[in-house]
Amino acid sequence: PETPPRYNIAPSQAVPAVIQSRETGAREFRPFKWGLVPSWAKDPAIGNRMINARSETAATKPTFRKPLRERRCLILADGFYEWKREGSRKQPHYIKLQSGDPFAFAGLWESWHDKAHPDAPPVETFTILTTDANETVAAIHDRMPVILPAGLVEDWLSAPPDRAQALLAPYAGPVAVRAIAKLVGNPRNDTPDVLADA
Repeated sequence: PETPPRYNIAPSQAVPAVIQSRETGAREFRPFKWGLVPSWAKDPAIGNRMINARSETAATKPTFRKPLRERRCLILADGFYEWKREGSRKQPHYIKLQSGDPFAFAGLWESWHDKAHPDAPPVETFTILTTDANETVAAIHDRMPVILPAGLVEDWLSAPPDRAQALLAPYAGPVAVRAIAKLVGNPRNDTPDVLADA
């Protein structure tokens, strides 16, 4: 489906993701809220703290281990932002593949049902897995999202859990990094202007 371009996506907002149906094996592309709410959570506000999951511990954490086994997803992007601390201030940077091609983050998704309102539709949410930064990104931050190499996105959706876990590594390909304007610090600024050089 057609989706409008986004330049500044913030946690709690709806983001298109690709999942694989457990029933049919078919791919589905639909919106999920950023910030994973475990199925057992009493309050969906917990999702505000679950925007990322450390890949090193996801298989053992109660919040993430079942989604890692059964509910993986692809979050599509062509870049992401990271902030570098410079003295008392932080400078935002835009990071993309050197080729400029779009890519997929490794994500996990979950479906939460409000037991107080059983007729309400489920709340579908996701989190992005993180790993150690590669050499280029490490100059800015010690962590980065897991970017799946293009040939392995199918494996992430359908491989057995141990094979999927092995994909959670720092991106080995070349990436481009540049400092950008601080407009990106406000999620209301969702225009190409956020990509302007610092």
